[in-house]
Amino acid sequence: MTETGHDVTRVALWQAPAGQWSVPERLERLDGAAVRASRAGAALLIAPEMVMTGYELSPAELEATLEYELLDRLREIAVRSRIAVLAGLPQAVDGGIVNAAAMSDAAGSVRAVHHKAHLFGDLDRSLFLSGSSAVTVTELNGVRIAILICYDAEFPETVREAALADAHLVAVPTAQMEPFEFVADHLVRTRAWENQIYVAYANHVGVERELTYVGRSSIVAPSGQVLVRADGDDVVVADVSVDRVTAGRAANPYLDDRRPDLYLEGARDDS
Repeated sequence: MTETGHDVTRVALWQAPAGQWSVPERLERLDGAAVRASRAGAALLIAPEMVMTGYELSPAELEATLEYELLDRLREIAVRSRIAVLAGLPQAVDGGIVNAAAMSDAAGSVRAVHHKAHLFGDLDRSLFLSGSSAVTVTELNGVRIAILICYDAEFPETVREAALADAHLVAVPTAQMEPFEFVADHLVRTRAWENQIYVAYANHVGVERELTYVGRSSIVAPSGQVLVRADGDDVVVADVSVDRVTAGRAANPYLDDRRPDLYLEGARDDS
């Protein structure tokens, strides 16, 4: 969807095909998606969770991917394609490995790295340490971008934190699998509406070992309108308007009308 105005930034997302690709093959595919997004006039490409290595890995396979210095590879792709890139990758930290999403701008500067805070199931917990930040916020071309990873966005508190931090866009690299189509079809739109914020949800599609990804990647407006939805191996674009976020929050003042004094006290029992 195309908008006009000085406040508009074009954003792309890549719905990546699943498969047992090697890391070099995955980097080549990400590079190609970045080129496609740049040619479409986007300032930012959002790619899925763990897209640079694959998600369903053994501990030994995960450890081996760290040899590729993936943050440097991400920076190189962004510079070569002349576009900011946000993509999922593992990152070594003290005590283990985190499930991360890093964003490099087109000049090769790392703007932000988010560590997945909410680990989903045995797969996440067997491989990763949990992050310590509910959300990570950065800025590109005047757009404040909040980064979450997959399961993080399924908690209303995290997207609300992004909105309260004055973010305009929540970027969600994800690896959403069957049978959770509901999240991609409905929950993403709800998160956008209840916070009057754009949500870009970038998923894999197809089969990776035991996982079947649901696809359904989308960019959703603050109104809950699906601006664009991916189909197969696809790079899609939509325009993010700062003014549209401001107008939406004025018309639907959920943030102003909140009563955190009530919520923090918890439920009252009058029995």
